[in-house]
Amino acid sequence: MKLVLLSGGSGKRLWPLSNDSRSKQFLKVLSDKEGNFQSMVQRVWSQLEAVNLNNSSIIATSKSQVEMIQSQLGNVPTVVEPERRDTFPAIALAAAYLYSIKGCSLAEVISVLPVDPYVENNFFYRVKELETVLEDSSADLALMGVTPTYPSEKYGYIVPETKMKNSTYINVDHFREKPNEEQAKELLDKNALWNCGVFAFKLGYIINLLIDKGLPIQYDELSKQYDRLPKISFDYEVVENAKKIIALPYQGYWKDLGTWNTLTEEMDSNITGNGLVSNDSENTHVINELDIPVSILGLSNIVVAASPDGILVTDKEASPRVKELVNKIEQRPMYEERRWGWYKVLDHTKMENGNEVLTKRLCVKTGMNLSYQTHEKRSEVWTIVKGEGEFILNEEIRKVSAGDVIQIPVGARHAIKANLDIEVIEVQTGSELIEEDIIRIFMTWDEIVENCLVK
Repeated sequence: MKLVLLSGGSGKRLWPLSNDSRSKQFLKVLSDKEGNFQSMVQRVWSQLEAVNLNNSSIIATSKSQVEMIQSQLGNVPTVVEPERRDTFPAIALAAAYLYSIKGCSLAEVISVLPVDPYVENNFFYRVKELETVLEDSSADLALMGVTPTYPSEKYGYIVPETKMKNSTYINVDHFREKPNEEQAKELLDKNALWNCGVFAFKLGYIINLLIDKGLPIQYDELSKQYDRLPKISFDYEVVENAKKIIALPYQGYWKDLGTWNTLTEEMDSNITGNGLVSNDSENTHVINELDIPVSILGLSNIVVAASPDGILVTDKEASPRVKELVNKIEQRPMYEERRWGWYKVLDHTKMENGNEVLTKRLCVKTGMNLSYQTHEKRSEVWTIVKGEGEFILNEEIRKVSAGDVIQIPVGARHAIKANLDIEVIEVQTGSELIEEDIIRIFMTWDEIVENCLVK
């Protein structure tokens, strides 16, 4: 069995810590066994390692999340969408990758799940069982559903044909999206399951679907023609048209940490970052990524979240509505993690003449490097404020350390490697200060040095 983990989302429900490049699964607000902060995706990957599923897993994601995944997990297998087109295209591309690049058999069982469920390890042992029930049932699709613990209005439901008996799995009659409380109680009486977004199919099922649609089944070609895939969810494109669907019940702990009120329930501390909360502020959480302190006096049942992208103050029950509010905000992500480290936008000014000035603080981690690159629409001034390393400008290499100031003209070829964590204040000046104005020449430091005249 192969696992495809879906990593997507625009990062609105946990604003301001999440944004278009740092979705909820990358927020380091949970704690591992040693008390260190970890993200949801780091937690899930460590669980996959614990149950020996990591070597069978790939992550399907968008371009904007690749470096974040590399930063947090290392070089794990990824399938990268050329553009965001919803879950059916992402899963179809992953299927083509497994078939044409990895050489998987059409009879191989593929299980798909979100990259960020908050579960115990038993959840993944249950996922393994999807392979057996799919074979035994001869179903088109095998789902996994969580046995509800209360009549939730937040989740979708898998409704069985009849009340569950002592069989391993149930036959699915239909699905019900987020009911009201009375409807949810009726669904519980029918032994309906929470839909946790986990399902399995044989690889040939999707490959044949692509053939029927006249689409390529070779990964490289499908990637080139990705815009031909319908922009639609897997549920609407595949699940609703399947002839036979079964579901495997899971009775363990499961939670979707998609909103601030649910996420804070699983956080070990009420204060993350620089914050103070008065004793009469009950069930109040502060999550602060800024250098300035945040203090709360006499306010209970609230969340205060602060990041370079903004500040949110919300009642916990109201927190799921944050997406409605911040959809009106249009700005570039102000904090991003990359494969080499991170950067934070400190200031962005647009001049009357059309020019812009953007100031960043960035960190290149020990042993990592920026690509050898040029910019066509901006010049840069770097001030090294911490650490030491090597810097290359137009094929000339030199040592750099705290206190050095570097001028990088428009079109100049440049890169830096950290021998010790390097922090830089970078001031960009130009007509269009966007990430797309990066022409990458070489990526690895060995490759860069090999192709430069070292002086």
